[in-house]
Amino acid sequence: MSNVDAQFEQAQVDVKALSEKPGNMTLLRLYALFKQATEGDVHGDKPGFADIVGKYKYDAWASLKGTGQDVAKQQYTELVESLKNGTAS
Repeated sequence: MSNVDAQFEQAQVDVKALSEKPGNMTLLRLYALFKQATEGDVHGDKPGFADIVGKYKYDAWASLKGTGQDVAKQQYTELVESLKNGTAS
């Protein structure tokens, strides 16, 4: 297991232990980075108008198209660290 993979796995544990729930935009970013890191580029049909949350999630993930999985893992880890330290914007 690479160092990036180990840090990514630890970040997944750490994010569940945050003292405060992140805001919706940060949650979308975490979701998109996680999906990009674990599954690669977005796939499947975009949810319809009635599924607002699904549409936002899809769009957030699609915005990372072309981002390498290791890069997404690193960005996810960095975002979780900034949330832990209280420095996330």
